[in-house]
Amino acid sequence: MSKQILLIVTALFFSNFNCFSNGIIEKDSLKPKTISFKIKLKSADKVKITVSPLKYNKHLAYSFTLDDGYRSAYLTAFPLLNGGKISNSLINEWKIDQGGDGTTSEGLFYSDGMGNKIPFKLALAINGGSIRELPENRGHLSWAEVKEMYNAGWDILNHGFHHATKHGTNYFAEVTENKTSIKQNLDFTMSHFVVPGGEGDEKYYLEYEKEALNNGHFSVASYYGVGPVFKVDSKVDLDKMISARTFVQSSKDTITFKTMDHYLQMLDSIVKQPNTVWFNEFTHGTGNTNLWNLSMRFPEFKYYMTTLANKYGLKGNDSIWMAPWQEVYEYIWLRDRIKADFQQKNKEVTVTIQLPEIPETFRNREISLNVETASKFEVEPNKDLKIKDDGKTTHKQIFIQLEK
Repeated sequence: MSKQILLIVTALFFSNFNCFSNGIIEKDSLKPKTISFKIKLKSADKVKITVSPLKYNKHLAYSFTLDDGYRSAYLTAFPLLNGGKISNSLINEWKIDQGGDGTTSEGLFYSDGMGNKIPFKLALAINGGSIRELPENRGHLSWAEVKEMYNAGWDILNHGFHHATKHGTNYFAEVTENKTSIKQNLDFTMSHFVVPGGEGDEKYYLEYEKEALNNGHFSVASYYGVGPVFKVDSKVDLDKMISARTFVQSSKDTITFKTMDHYLQMLDSIVKQPNTVWFNEFTHGTGNTNLWNLSMRFPEFKYYMTTLANKYGLKGNDSIWMAPWQEVYEYIWLRDRIKADFQQKNKEVTVTIQLPEIPETFRNREISLNVETASKFEVEPNKDLKIKDDGKTTHKQIFIQLEK
């Protein structure tokens, strides 16, 4: 059987340029943006190149979001996944324990298939009006904590400025003021929205959906909608997507890993599907207390995430791409809009990829290609491209990055 070669093409593109040709940036308003490179094969075996359904040619994209910007995300979830010191027990201003077990985590990882490990990453759905520095035992995150997690690859999603839901809510202001707040304090523009839960007028969530989509957001996680399991081995309709939101939560009474095992069994049934899939889930706090009975206690959160890593991550079958909602959305959006072509002449293959106009708010501009061939290979040097590959060893991957 032929082996698959995975090509990961990461492009940092600019709106004022319209063409990348042979690694050289060209300005030409009449031509599409194009990147191209050459592969030198060790033998003249036939080659087939296709776009990978998911980044790194993974089978499962799993996105997990923490709602409301509670400080337990930084104290427990972030160090557990990214590696670091997990907080000891810490009672917050609401007399709730948002800490963890005080241990030091080595991190939870999957691999890119080229020998590099990548930490599990989540998303934070935050309310700018709740972010603050004081008191010291505050229940919500600070700007510095949000920034640190964002810089580590966690995505930040719009959750309304005040988390308002009750009668009289100004939905337009909630959406736009939160967007402005994050832009002013963290210097990036949020592009995905999560409807805040709570008491409100009947079907109030429809107002949030409308205002979010009308004000620059590409997708909304709401009470009802498509998903949360998406088959992604063919084109996905992402236009003004409204996704159903589901939660992973501890039981109300005592710590029980049986509750987590139930969620894990459901996830395992999704993974076993033959289709490549994207699954999206949520919770609230991850501290020692089940915050508002809508959260995961830290021991159960740790058990849940560690089990995922051991089974589907680097220590398991390495089939998971543990990435937040925005990262997966942007990959699929770009994947479905590129045009990849290749021409083979004996032992030389020229790959050409035409790219769409990418929205300025996109944080991730990456694409993976599968190349089926029995031959080892090497990539022809190109001074305008940063290239990594394992063509001389397991000959499965090429990584290409275009920079400014």
